[in-house]
Amino acid sequence: MVLEKVNFKIIIALVLYLVSLLAANTLGLKIMPFIFGTHLSVAVFFFPFVFLTTDVIGQVYGKKMAKNFVLAGFISICLFMIYSLISLALPWAESGLKFKDSFNTIFGISLRMSTASLVAYLISEYQDVYAFFFFKKRLNNKAFWLQSNLSNLWSQLFDSAIFMTIAFAGIYSLKTIILMSIPWYLYKILMGFLYTPLSYLGIYFLKYENKSGSNNNI
Repeated sequence: MVLEKVNFKIIIALVLYLVSLLAANTLGLKIMPFIFGTHLSVAVFFFPFVFLTTDVIGQVYGKKMAKNFVLAGFISICLFMIYSLISLALPWAESGLKFKDSFNTIFGISLRMSTASLVAYLISEYQDVYAFFFFKKRLNNKAFWLQSNLSNLWSQLFDSAIFMTIAFAGIYSLKTIILMSIPWYLYKILMGFLYTPLSYLGIYFLKYENKSGSNNNI
């Protein structure tokens, strides 16, 4: 019975992780105005959950489980890209041609964003896992909030630089990309910090029945 509860909680965490990842990929094309003439992608509201979830999973279940989440995310993005390619390649019925241009534009760009996300995701997420456990060791497994935010500083830098370059080069001007990248990075760091209390709720939620993780200091 305990095992079933733990597995269910991992599934819930994985759902949150994958939905946040795919939402950031598909909805992130939309940008909104920000301070001092800069711009932000709406993905900033979803993507911090991706990194925070692996930190929480790593804290409770260890590095191997956190890496399994990264692998699940990688497979999900790959499948989404394959589905997008199939959908774009299949012929249109005459009655649906009025949606062709908008569909191809949206999902064609989403495919590019997924490619950008795949590259950035693999590099930044594995960096996040290793950075988290690096700081976890250096801090003697104390102050989870500090471990998480320090690893977030490092990994989000990789993610922002790689993703923005691949996703938006040729779509937006270099100036716009820069105006998006800097505040996007800083805002994701801020959002990650503000979401930290949710991480503690996640740790409590997962550890409540997971007695093996009860000796982790947070």
